[in-house]
Amino acid sequence: MTQLPDGRYVDDEPFDPVANIQELERKDLDAPAWLLVWRKFRKHKLGLVSGIFLLICYLMLPVAGFIAPYTPNERNSDFLYAPPQSVNWFHEGEFIGPFVYPTVAEADLVTFQWKFVTDETQPMPLEFFCEASEYKIAGLIPSKTHLFCAPDAATVFLWGSDRLGRDVFSRILYGAQLSLTVGLIGISVSFILGIGFGSIAGYFGGSIDWVINRVIEILRSLPELPLWLALSAAVPSNWGPVSVFFIISIILGILDWPGLARAVRAKFLSLREEEYVRAAEMMGASSGRVIRKHLLPNFTSHLIASATLSIPAMILGETALSFLGLGLRAPAVSWGVMLNDAQNLASIEIYPWTAIPMLPIIVIVLAFNFLGDGLRDSLDPYAD
Repeated sequence: MTQLPDGRYVDDEPFDPVANIQELERKDLDAPAWLLVWRKFRKHKLGLVSGIFLLICYLMLPVAGFIAPYTPNERNSDFLYAPPQSVNWFHEGEFIGPFVYPTVAEADLVTFQWKFVTDETQPMPLEFFCEASEYKIAGLIPSKTHLFCAPDAATVFLWGSDRLGRDVFSRILYGAQLSLTVGLIGISVSFILGIGFGSIAGYFGGSIDWVINRVIEILRSLPELPLWLALSAAVPSNWGPVSVFFIISIILGILDWPGLARAVRAKFLSLREEEYVRAAEMMGASSGRVIRKHLLPNFTSHLIASATLSIPAMILGETALSFLGLGLRAPAVSWGVMLNDAQNLASIEIYPWTAIPMLPIIVIVLAFNFLGDGLRDSLDPYAD
């Protein structure tokens, strides 16, 4: 390859009129499947960015307490419904670094509301890697070190505070631990049931297939939201937050498996007649081995794409149940529980920052959908 003075490149190889420029090279034919998938996936820019964003979000879950300046239920009775505070860097043209101005709550005797007055003459720098309220890293290791804290005689409510004076930003970080995890647990339950029943129905057929199909049709004919409400209302009210969390995750997984089971069944019905499946059966392979080693691997790409598209449905299901007061309950913290406090439209009109938990839900659901689209297009590298 030679570069011309005008910046263009010219191939030094002699012209071959019979060469096919679309023919795959040997290195492409010998490349492993994961490499071909990665080459195709990284061309899907939106899916790639969404995947990186979701990876960062899940890596932050164990250390949410370190990033949050407050604990989720830490109250400040002097700052009820405090508006969001800005972090500034310059004061009167002079660079100081990240700092906040102290805010004082004063009673407005005309509107009978608290009015927050900011003193912009006293910049107070934020403290980094400071000691504050105790939390647990990954729920196991106790620690008091936070990434940043408010200086003495000041507060740092980045996204405001709620009706009990709790920091909305900190509660959103802690709420992500439950709201993002419920999707993983729910999809695990859904996949175990869906793959198990779907593969049995599709591979064996006959009366087993008929019974499983009738069960799937009955479950899919039931209205989803009332069924969620009925099962969630059956959870005893005296159960702890952890028990309710796992029960809600299992409920979401149980109600989601029929769609996956039907897809697995349809795929197995077409694959079980393939020659390599018949050859494995003639060589004495058991039914379980044929399903595990020969049928499921041909279905892996669809399963991965289906998982990434089903997780946001689980997150939305938990959010809806908690918003209606039938899912997770206080003192547990999730995005749905936080939105439960923002049901009053008049309150949202006066304190709009109480509806901020809607934003991470929207962003996470969109990111999962974009990632699922990218994986669905990339997991079959030989489609083209």
